[in-house]
Amino acid sequence: MERVKLFLQGMELDSRTAALWTGAACAVGTFVMLVRKVSIRQKAKEKIERARNRRTESLQRAEQAVLRYKETHPMTNSALILTLSLSELTKQLQEGLLSPEDVYYSYMEKTLDVNKKLNCCTGILLESFDQMKTVASNKKGLLYGVPVSIKENVAYKNHDSSCGVVVYLEQPAQTDSVIVQVLKRQGAIPFVKTNLPQALLNYDCANHIYGQTVNPHNLQKTPGGSSGGEGALIGGGGSLLGIGSDIGGSIRIPASFCGISGFKPTAVLSTPGPMAKDVDSLVLCMQALLCDHMFSLDPTVPPIPFNTQIYQSSKPLRIGYLENDGYTYPSPSMVRGIREVKALLEQAGHTLVPYTPLKLNHVLPELIVKAILADGGTTLLKKLSVADLWKQHADVEDYIQETIAEWRRCNIDVLLCPVIGPAFNFLYCGKLTSAVSYTMLYNLLNFPAGVVPVSTVTAEDEEELKHFKGIYQDQWEKFFKQAVTGGEGLPVAVQCVALPWQDELCLRFMKEVEELVKQSRK
Repeated sequence: MERVKLFLQGMELDSRTAALWTGAACAVGTFVMLVRKVSIRQKAKEKIERARNRRTESLQRAEQAVLRYKETHPMTNSALILTLSLSELTKQLQEGLLSPEDVYYSYMEKTLDVNKKLNCCTGILLESFDQMKTVASNKKGLLYGVPVSIKENVAYKNHDSSCGVVVYLEQPAQTDSVIVQVLKRQGAIPFVKTNLPQALLNYDCANHIYGQTVNPHNLQKTPGGSSGGEGALIGGGGSLLGIGSDIGGSIRIPASFCGISGFKPTAVLSTPGPMAKDVDSLVLCMQALLCDHMFSLDPTVPPIPFNTQIYQSSKPLRIGYLENDGYTYPSPSMVRGIREVKALLEQAGHTLVPYTPLKLNHVLPELIVKAILADGGTTLLKKLSVADLWKQHADVEDYIQETIAEWRRCNIDVLLCPVIGPAFNFLYCGKLTSAVSYTMLYNLLNFPAGVVPVSTVTAEDEEELKHFKGIYQDQWEKFFKQAVTGGEGLPVAVQCVALPWQDELCLRFMKEVEELVKQSRK
């Protein structure tokens, strides 16, 4: 009996000891986890600090180089160079009236100045100094001697393409991307990388590495995104041609917000595209990119050169138009922009036909949101089986065919429609994903689409905005009203759309709008 008591006492002692050991082990485990978290955060901070230091160093070295050049070339007329359109600039470069060095240093100086105000650059591509010297001795290419800015996610050898995500820092590209290689072959000089939002899935322009980029027309507004650094730099005059990318409006939204032109070519999902001050610049860039070198480097690009004949055509068009898509009601300034452009097009002899996008209340949540998040949203994945995903893809294809059939029924060549704008106040882009209905639809459809600035917000627009209620009068429309308030003087743009692979027709339509607006101002 005593043995039994002693055994039980021993068991009780062992269980207490085990509990003590278990508690101690848990405490140690928790401590280790905390130490690990602190270590990870510390490493992230150090990575960010190094990235910022690299940017600062590149900006300082570029600034010093500009000062040295100005001292040895006091007669360079930078002010005149910066006023030239891309067409004028390339003509003077190719005729030898301007040197690539003068153009390069003029834009480098302006970029450095614009970046101090807008925080739009993630770093100067210092290799461009040597490339500029090589280009100067070899007069070749449609973009000979043209400095070009590129979005941070565009791969450039020995530089990060972090997409604003800390974990991707210090993983420099091993080679130039195809688009950079083609730009270089055409004589262009990629000289600076520009800012974007974290992971690109936002139409603001801020990340933990490089901070917030601001709008060139109003520092209290966002430049848009995700190609917001490009929009800000070009809108601020620091670049006359840039490369952005677009998966739901990421070229067109910053173009609208910053008062420049931007073009999303026909392509699948996220597509690179040009951003510039005017449509002719976009066209020259497309002509330069759609070349044998591009088709050789990337056989997935259809080997179809740019069709200048379609772009230069003056044949009257049948143009579909809409003031709102029934899903998101535009601001008063954007509605006015559509009405004014519609009137100008009718006066010029074009036929305008009312058009309504099909089934947007179903398409936006079911075909677009699920398509974008299907492989990244864990919660969504639990609700979206493989069978559902296959059906979703089939539904997208059906919707594309239905839309094309509707265009044919309406007998329209192109479409005039609103784009998000004017530029938002900060912190609203993340709250208003519904507002991208005007741009994201054409990524889903794989239609080429571009944006052209046509006006500015007036005091009357602001007064009318006070009475804005929208379509559903819900919380999102209240947010939208708050987002665009205080926009007087900001750019107002319209969006031009064409059927797949009719890129030249889309650009021709954009040019038509641009020219008619210019003439009306005169």
